[in-house]
Amino acid sequence: MDGYDKDVGGESAEPDAPPTGSHGLPTGSDAPPARTGIAALSRRSQVVAGLVLAAVVATVCVHVGMVFLHVAPSNTVTKEHGRTVDDWIYPEFEQNWKLFAPNPLQQNVSVQVRAQIRTADGAGRTTRWYDLSAQDGAAIDHNLLPSHTQQNELRRGWDFFVSTHDAQNRPTGLRGELSERYIRRIVLLRLHRNEPLARGEAFDQVQVRSRTTAVQPPEWSDEKINTKPVLRVLPWWAVTPGDLPLTGEDRARRDVAVERARDVAVEQKGSVR
Repeated sequence: MDGYDKDVGGESAEPDAPPTGSHGLPTGSDAPPARTGIAALSRRSQVVAGLVLAAVVATVCVHVGMVFLHVAPSNTVTKEHGRTVDDWIYPEFEQNWKLFAPNPLQQNVSVQVRAQIRTADGAGRTTRWYDLSAQDGAAIDHNLLPSHTQQNELRRGWDFFVSTHDAQNRPTGLRGELSERYIRRIVLLRLHRNEPLARGEAFDQVQVRSRTTAVQPPEWSDEKINTKPVLRVLPWWAVTPGDLPLTGEDRARRDVAVERARDVAVEQKGSVR
């Protein structure tokens, strides 16, 4: 014998070393489990991830609380901090409850406009009707990021007008005149894009109408709805200088003219004395 003990198979009787992984650590059942998720990060990374997660949770809680206060009935908190709640909600998180109302909106409303243009020779011409709602809809379709103006400016402006006028288009409160001026400015801004004026021409009057069509009920519904369009035609409105969209140069000229007229009025008043 060579002094080495051999087992029956002729190999060394020395016990086998436990298998090790690529890092020299034991891989058997006694090895500690591998860390995953945040636990696998370094201590500094864990602190950063924890702070970010806490900030996200806090923001979500604040947002849910603001939305709750916005839709809840008037209470002590909203009376004291209502302005803060509105600043958080509007305009991105506005809640429109018409979808969940007992009688949700089931109509398509289209706002249209035409104008009377005074030409350079003193004559006049009337434009065709322009469907402003259809133009907004075309701009929104297939647009992943439509602007707030395209989605809401005309729609909210018309809702504002309807809510402040009766069926005969007469204002029902102090905000009626304000809503009329707002609609005039919106439609004139759109008309400038659709009906460019030639030299010496000017918008003299504008007329607005709405075309309301009921939404066809689904096939499984027994509801009967008249889908004939209903027109609401407003009277002609005279266009004032304040209604017109102005470029920077035109606005400067108007301001200079206003200042000159004011100075003349002051001089005339002083000479009378």
